Amino acid sequence: MPILSSDVTNIILPIICAVLGLLVGGAIVFFVPVFKQAQAKKKAQKIVHDAEIKADHIVKNAQLDGKQTVYELKQEFEKEMKEKKGELSAQENKLFQREQNIDRRDAALTSKEQTLEEKNELLVRRGKEFDKKEAILQTKLDSIIAELEKVAQMSTQEAKDELFARVESKISKEIASFIKNKEDEAKETADEKARELLGLAISKYAQEVTTEKTVSVVSLPNDEMKGRIIGREGRNIRALEQLLGVDLIVDDTPEVITVSCFDPIRREIAHLSLEALIKDGRIQPGRIEEIVEKCKKEVNESIKKAGQEVVFKLGLPRINNELVEYIGRLKYRTSYGQNALEHSVEVAYLAGVMAAELGLDQNLAKRAGLLHDIGKSCDFEMDGSHVEIGSRLAKKYGESEVVINAIESHHGDVEAKFIISNLVQAADTLSAARPGARSEILENYIKRIEKLEEICNSYEGVYQSYAMQSGRELRVMVVPDKVDDVGAFKLAREIKERIENEMTYPGQIKVSVIREYRAVETAK
Repeated sequence: MPILSSDVTNIILPIICAVLGLLVGGAIVFFVPVFKQAQAKKKAQKIVHDAEIKADHIVKNAQLDGKQTVYELKQEFEKEMKEKKGELSAQENKLFQREQNIDRRDAALTSKEQTLEEKNELLVRRGKEFDKKEAILQTKLDSIIAELEKVAQMSTQEAKDELFARVESKISKEIASFIKNKEDEAKETADEKARELLGLAISKYAQEVTTEKTVSVVSLPNDEMKGRIIGREGRNIRALEQLLGVDLIVDDTPEVITVSCFDPIRREIAHLSLEALIKDGRIQPGRIEEIVEKCKKEVNESIKKAGQEVVFKLGLPRINNELVEYIGRLKYRTSYGQNALEHSVEVAYLAGVMAAELGLDQNLAKRAGLLHDIGKSCDFEMDGSHVEIGSRLAKKYGESEVVINAIESHHGDVEAKFIISNLVQAADTLSAARPGARSEILENYIKRIEKLEEICNSYEGVYQSYAMQSGRELRVMVVPDKVDDVGAFKLAREIKERIENEMTYPGQIKVSVIREYRAVETAK
């Protein structure tokens, strides 16, 4: 028996333990979620509570911010209102002052108007008195003239005619005698006077022509550049003069170097070379040689291009390439300020037009006109006049007899054998004689204009004068109260005589004295 109860005990205990374990496990499984749910609920309630606290804080802060914003807006609005009130007050003060000024001006204008009306009435009364006195004087004058006519036994017009006839007869005799005496003196001294005038003209004009034809001016950025161009012991300027074949004149004239040479092409190369060296800044013998060589090529290319463009422009066929270069060289040649290439093109066009009108060969006339001054392209290199040099070049490069004769005869050195030669001569005269073709030196022109206006302004009663049409017409405005109609004619003659005696000028100068009286009123 004891052995049996022990076995039962051993069997029951594990079963009991198992049942207890199941019960405990079931209780744990049942109670753990409940416990977790309770904790989660507490956490949720805490979160909600915290959120409510935060929301309450946010609402309170928002209310405070809103009140602060409203307060600031209110302060800003009050400030703007104060400023606008101040502006309105200032504008009211300005308007009040303007009203006061207007009232004062109105009172002043009313006073002036009354004064003017009184003066006007006074002038009307005086005018009537003057009219009465003028009528009395006229009556007395008529009576005096009538008495004189009775005494002289002739009318006023007859007396005037008689006086004028006697004066005219006397003056005409004196003028004729004076002219005859002057003509006799002129015949006796004509040759001597002519030599004096020619010598004087040559001495006055020689310097201007020489300067115009042989000198170019190069502008410098500063006077320090002069020393750099001269170089140490003059090595730079010696290299320039040797390579360019020109004389460089460095004197006291500020920021200027003068290039002197009779050859216009060498002068142009020197001008370009100096400008390039000044721009480059490296002035030394080696660099000078490079720049000079480069500028020579540029000028030679420019000459070729200019000749080709002119030949193409005129539509001339089959001209020798070397002769085309001579044509291009005319670009750097001038005569009395007129560019030789432009002059030759003008002559070509004019000769071509005239030849076309006469039914002649237009291209041949253009060719002769273009080449008529070809000798000027190298007259500083070859001996002889430009006519002789041009004839030699035309023969050398196989030009026709018509072209050669046109070159030789365009200045009358040789008789014109062809009609085209006469056309070229006429076209040459037209191109050189047209107004503005051959300009004078600008400085002389300005001085002449200033001298003309100075002469006009020196007379009393002149308030303005203008030199017009390049000094060929003078318009002199006079004060009408100081110069009457007769005085205007006298002034014009005096100005004319002073210009003739004191000035040297080409052509004629027309002097117009203008006297204008204007009565101006303004309707209000």
